Amino acid sequence: MIILQNIKSLLKSIPSSVTLVAVSKTKPVSDIQDAYDAGLRVFGENKIQEMVNKYEVLPKDIQWHMIGHLQRNKVKYMAHFVDLIHGVDSFKTLKEIDKQAKKHHRVISCLLQAKIAEEETKFGLSFDAIENILQSQELEELKNIQIYGLMGMASFTSDKSQVAKEFQSLHGFLNRLKSKDFTANNIALETLSMGMSGDYELAIANGSTMIRVGSAIFGARNYIA
Repeated sequence: MIILQNIKSLLKSIPSSVTLVAVSKTKPVSDIQDAYDAGLRVFGENKIQEMVNKYEVLPKDIQWHMIGHLQRNKVKYMAHFVDLIHGVDSFKTLKEIDKQAKKHHRVISCLLQAKIAEEETKFGLSFDAIENILQSQELEELKNIQIYGLMGMASFTSDKSQVAKEFQSLHGFLNRLKSKDFTANNIALETLSMGMSGDYELAIANGSTMIRVGSAIFGARNYIA
């Protein structure tokens, strides 16, 4: 019942144009089923094996998003079902996703992760590196992936002005990319994934079209993962 109430409250606070990714990492299948019964269909996990286990027992119309840092050697375990991969931060990873997607006759959508936070622990590509990937001839050769947009994580700070500035920076960069004429036909810069439970409203105000929300739906996590 609490999950249902949380979802109703959350949906009232976000525009219909924004995609809600329910971050279900560490949460039991029963909680995900409750959220599914409440109408949610997009769920995000940060560990591939956990996502695989949940995929096998939950309804097959769920769209599974990989939101954690991705190890290339584990792509093969989710290539047959993952809907969107958020945190792609190297061209080598894109090549591996393309390779594994091809085996399953699929095209997997990916978001390039930009580094917008000040913390050294955050993964991500520089804006220049992202632009170099999008302009590369090698990207055109990858027929089983689609660059669907960008993802970014703001600094973990109580300074909302800094967080807003980081979100604005990524939004502005995406708009600049949209104005360019890239030759690869596997580029569709439609999505900007920014914002989590603590800052999703600020992210939406600064251009986010996809938010990743966990605790505001499922409550506090039992352990860190």
